[in-house]
Amino acid sequence: MEQLFEFISNHPYLVAAWFITLALLLWTEKNKAGRSVSPAEATRMINKESACVVDIRSKKEWDTGYIAGSRNIPYADLDKRLVELNSFKDKPIILVCNLGQTAGSAGKKLKAAGFTQVTRLMGGITEWKAQHLPIVKK
Repeated sequence: MEQLFEFISNHPYLVAAWFITLALLLWTEKNKAGRSVSPAEATRMINKESACVVDIRSKKEWDTGYIAGSRNIPYADLDKRLVELNSFKDKPIILVCNLGQTAGSAGKKLKAAGFTQVTRLMGGITEWKAQHLPIVKK
């Protein structure tokens, strides 16, 4: 540990460059996937902008509860089923997963396919439920 502090004190520009590179890499990766929205902002987008909610969880997870009006396109099937979302290429899309992490990868795929208004539900369905927002159960 002592050597680490010595290295940092002897090479401050190198350490600063490393942190800047790391920050830029994280920022770039985050922006590729689209911005994150809170459950409150997602509700506003659904009600005011007619956003399409795409739940990318598996069918088994979907059956435990989902946001009313959402479509279930499991992440594993996303590439094959992108055509189902073509009518939403220039409209808001909110991606929902369990915790908000897998939605980032799905967002990258949608952006690469030409979708322009891709967002991710921050915290996923877990955060939606934690805020006691309504879900549909079969």
